[in-house]
Amino acid sequence: MSTPHRLVRGVLGTTHGLPEGTPISAKQLLHLGSRAAVDQALSRLVKRGELLRVARGIYVLPVHGVFGTRAPSPRKMVEGLSIRLGETIAHQGADAANGLGLTTQVPMREVYWTSGATRTLNLGGNTVELRHAPAWQLVLPGRPAGEVIRAMAWLGPGRAGEAVQQAKNYLTPSELAEVLSARPHLPTWVAREVSALAVHG
Repeated sequence: MSTPHRLVRGVLGTTHGLPEGTPISAKQLLHLGSRAAVDQALSRLVKRGELLRVARGIYVLPVHGVFGTRAPSPRKMVEGLSIRLGETIAHQGADAANGLGLTTQVPMREVYWTSGATRTLNLGGNTVELRHAPAWQLVLPGRPAGEVIRAMAWLGPGRAGEAVQQAKNYLTPSELAEVLSARPHLPTWVAREVSALAVHG
């Protein structure tokens, strides 16, 4: 059985050089020792400032730069979670609507929609909220076409058509085609608004 000191070194060796924002969990490190021992090693590294605990069971390496040590950027952390946990994560609809010029509202904290569980990440002084969302609100993640659909979801039936009209100026023809291709996955009221792109686009 590894001593606590050797286990801490083992954790550091395993996690060294990971890309910024890559999540670390005890389950990935069970080849180094028992779950209790790994948890204890992770806790020691948090106390030493060599790891950050961003949520229950999720850790991340701090980023060292010329201006000191900081937490990973929220975007990098979210990207890392998406890759490591297999979740679909996308900017929430308010951000999408803001990007289209349909609202000036800017959330006080960074909020993303996810196919996983709702939870909060603490990245130093930043709080990132992950909110579970239906699958249709997560179509085309990271794509401008998907941002239009998320803006529509946030605006609701009364204003969703505004996002469609704005999309004509915002998206390329191929991206508009992507929005249209998503119709089978959308609720009827959204698909009906999107169809305006085919009729009038």
